[in-house]
Amino acid sequence: MSSPSTPHSAEGPRAARGRPPRLDQGRTARAALDLLDEAGLDALTMRRLADAVGVQAGALYRHFATKQDLLTVMAERMLEGCSAPPPEGDWSERLTVLAHRMRTALLAHRDGARVYAGTHSTGANTLGFAETLVGVLREAGFRDEDAARAVLAVVNFTVGHTLEEQAALQPGDSAAAAGPAEAGPADPDRLRRAVAAQDFPHLTAALPVLTSTDFAAHFAFGLNLLVQGLRATERNGPAGAAEARP
Repeated sequence: MSSPSTPHSAEGPRAARGRPPRLDQGRTARAALDLLDEAGLDALTMRRLADAVGVQAGALYRHFATKQDLLTVMAERMLEGCSAPPPEGDWSERLTVLAHRMRTALLAHRDGARVYAGTHSTGANTLGFAETLVGVLREAGFRDEDAARAVLAVVNFTVGHTLEEQAALQPGDSAAAAGPAEAGPADPDRLRRAVAAQDFPHLTAALPVLTSTDFAAHFAFGLNLLVQGLRATERNGPAGAAEARP
């Protein structure tokens, strides 16, 4: 959401019989998301996608100069429906709805947060979602610069949290191949054993939460911290913020 990186538009289908169909961006994005859900981001290759849509691998590069361009289109598609105005209410409630909506959209696809991270789509879904977020805060009286930075904080927190959530709940192939006796690095028992083997009393007290897989509760807590920080900014207002500056 910071700088443009919009891939080339795809063309419509060919009418000539016997020739492979021209790439349709929507169809290609759907096929890429299907492959993502099936095998994960690491297994999503341009050659595998080309096979799925029935074209030569080189044809993809005429419309997606790099794999990052493809990921940008996929990220844009994942946010479909997220920009709808949230229900009426306090700005904090509306902001919370939008953040949860984004998390749900990323969780809907395997490695969804990994796909989204680092993309800067200028498509209607991404810009529409950002417009709605900024609008909630500006309409609540936040200064333009505070609203913009708040949106970056909320989006970055949501993406980062979901990255960790999906990494913990969807271990890599190496962890899966190791079997239950040798779980992946996010396995809570590994942390329990490591803490128990050494003198970490504070970590021991916090272990029930640190090893919990209730990621919805973790997300809600972190998001509430952001909202409370924004409330402090709201209370200070333009005058208070200006006085706080050196």
